Amino acid sequence: MLKDKISQDTARYGVVGLGYVGLPLAVEFAKAGIQVTGFDVDASKVERLCKGDSYIEDVPNGELASCVENGTFTATTDFDELAAMDVISICVPTPLSKTRDPDMSFVMKATDAVAKRLRAGQLIILESTTYPGTTDELVRPALEHSGLRTGEDFHLAFSPERVDPSNPTYGIKNTPKVVGGVDEESGELARSFCSRAIDDVHKVSSAAAAEMSKLLENTFRSVNIGLVNEVAIMCHRLGMDVWEVIDAAATKPFGFMKFVPGPGLGGHCIPIDPFYLSWKLRTLNYRARFIELAGEVNSEMPHYCVKLVTDVLNDAGRSVRGSRILLLGIAYKNDVADTRESPALDILELLQERGADVVYSDPFVPAYRQGDALLESVPLDKEELERCDCLVVTCRHSGVDFDMVARHARAIVDTRNAYPRNARRPGGEGGARIVKL
Repeated sequence: MLKDKISQDTARYGVVGLGYVGLPLAVEFAKAGIQVTGFDVDASKVERLCKGDSYIEDVPNGELASCVENGTFTATTDFDELAAMDVISICVPTPLSKTRDPDMSFVMKATDAVAKRLRAGQLIILESTTYPGTTDELVRPALEHSGLRTGEDFHLAFSPERVDPSNPTYGIKNTPKVVGGVDEESGELARSFCSRAIDDVHKVSSAAAAEMSKLLENTFRSVNIGLVNEVAIMCHRLGMDVWEVIDAAATKPFGFMKFVPGPGLGGHCIPIDPFYLSWKLRTLNYRARFIELAGEVNSEMPHYCVKLVTDVLNDAGRSVRGSRILLLGIAYKNDVADTRESPALDILELLQERGADVVYSDPFVPAYRQGDALLESVPLDKEELERCDCLVVTCRHSGVDFDMVARHARAIVDTRNAYPRNARRPGGEGGARIVKL
């Protein structure tokens, strides 16, 4: 029985999708001594992984190589091996379409691949973030198309990923994990299995409750970031420093949680996840007003940052068209190489549309493909800084010498609070003019 295999650590674990979510999850279980097989359609990724070569920052080569060498982790493109797995997690992307509708094609392709090899006794866990009801309404019928029945022949649960790339404190093992089954036994088996590698597993009453919990987490962040972004615009119009205001409010030991403004939302979760819930509620003739308003504010922040750049250039007697503008960082957050949904890329394109000559410098992203063009990071040195008419701090990477930047840049738009309050010319008479978000 699966319950016995789990308790004896003999259950074989398959992870479908070896990206930012799937690979860290697979390696964490492999480190715990579970036999893990990773499945991916990208043969080049599989080849690298089988050599112990990681392409994910949060999975060090040493950890991966150790798991490969001791036989607890392997990777394959042969999905027929899914039949040999006892537990299977589906960790594939769930992007939004241009109309902000959920694109479930990756989930359904992965589910169909599992359904073709489904056998009695298996536990399937969907990890991809999605709208409430997906596990029951889409995944379950697709799996049961095999002729097997949920709860009788196989088990099905949902457990949302909680990956925060490059977080130095919380990783897969010590981040509490939520699980919910489509029935009680499925939920309990998922809880038991996840507990083999994760310190704290919280079981809820249903898969839908687990799905909703993830959307609440990221909707909470999106709404509060939207609020503080609007406060930043308000403070700018009032001639106040929003960072000073936030720091003052954060001295309250109760009833306030600190959020900070920025050039927009980025990453694979917060800009996307709340709209799964908004879409689901639209099908029930309900408008998720907080989600839509926060999305509107957050999506406008790149435009607001471009306005600040325009104002700075105008004050210097220059137009955006023909100006050379340097973006300091194009990753979606500090100290990562991940550019998914990065607001810096929106700022880059908006400035290009206005005729600016835009370059970027990012130690974590040496090159970035923009359509048919390949953009390469420029050196952040005196010569490059003096060539540019304006620099925009879009990432606050820890290795950057911001004092040096201020000494040699002409003008700086600081969207990440890299400079002290009211900083104007930290380099003396020749230093940059600094405008803060």
